[in-house]
Amino acid sequence: MNEYYADLHIHIGRTWTGKAVKITGAKSLTLSEVLMVSSERKGLDMIGVIDCHSPEVIEEITELMRQGSVTELAGGGLRFGKTTLIPGSEIEVYDSYCQGPVHVLAYFPTIDKMKLFSNWLEQHVTNIQLSSQRVYCDGKTLQLKVKELNGLFIPAHVFTPFKSLYGKGVTESLTEVFDPLLIDAIELGLSSDTSMAKEINELNDYVFITNSDAHSLGKIAREYQKLELKEPSFSELRMALQEINGRRVVTNYGLDPKLGKYHNTVCAKCFAPAEANTKICLKCGAKAIVKGVAIRIDELANINNIHNERERPPYIHQIPLDFIPGLGPKTMDKLLDYFGSEMNILHETTFEQLNQVVPDKIARYIDMARKGQLVIETGGGGRYGKVKAEE
Repeated sequence: MNEYYADLHIHIGRTWTGKAVKITGAKSLTLSEVLMVSSERKGLDMIGVIDCHSPEVIEEITELMRQGSVTELAGGGLRFGKTTLIPGSEIEVYDSYCQGPVHVLAYFPTIDKMKLFSNWLEQHVTNIQLSSQRVYCDGKTLQLKVKELNGLFIPAHVFTPFKSLYGKGVTESLTEVFDPLLIDAIELGLSSDTSMAKEINELNDYVFITNSDAHSLGKIAREYQKLELKEPSFSELRMALQEINGRRVVTNYGLDPKLGKYHNTVCAKCFAPAEANTKICLKCGAKAIVKGVAIRIDELANINNIHNERERPPYIHQIPLDFIPGLGPKTMDKLLDYFGSEMNILHETTFEQLNQVVPDKIARYIDMARKGQLVIETGGGGRYGKVKAEE
């Protein structure tokens, strides 16, 4: 077995002709740039690009295959340099069983399977070109279609207050919307971690995954996981999510939940802290209270408080390099020129090695970030938390 780093939730901002896919994504977030940055700058072994249902993205992948820069793997997935691309799609479910919209992720082993899914999806969405489109069928029908095409089905960022399974989609249980037997894993999202999510008993059957949900190139790999696989392919990923034949998620790497945009319950207008069930901000009077992930998980855990004993891999609170105070683009480029990739900087370099390349304060911040020793100002209401520099 070998160990591989994987970020399975990366968006496409624009196609190769400049058309929007993820409207809120950066214009520089093209498929070619995602592949190059993920492989060379970030040092990822596997990525999930979750807008591959868009016809122009399919066309670009097909052209890259024709040119020979992308090749299909026997075990599924597409090889670019040192990185395996897993074709995926993010879809919004909002059927009669949902309290609110729910985002889900679907992944397929080949571009042909993705084409078939895109053709089917086009009959059930308003605009097949765009990311995260609402599908006009119920959640279980969508699950069955994904499984028919040999795909993986994963609820996305499940605790985010908007457009997620537990944030808006269900009142108590995922069974209100989905068939639990057709779920392959659970994506936690930036404002939660394993210690929080494991308190919800119905999640005990699923592996937790941690991904960036990147809307820009710099955000790729702000969360990821280390996988133990024979090779970085779709079939091996499936086995890891099912924890069979020794394949598994070894470690989850993610933000300290306090850095997430929705960890605390606050007013989205003035960002004053608020009580969970408050409707109006006591500070500014706005009706803009956003219930935080921490409170929502407590609510769900209290519904059924049987303790979960499932053994889970460690969740490492890792602050991304672009959160480090004082670490600007020039210093980042210097680190990359010297150490090769962000994965090397985060996992392989010593403090002494860092200190030879960057100022002592920056080297200490990076080392402290890896050890969870930096002070964090908690986020909420749509505003990220902040890493506080030393006085």
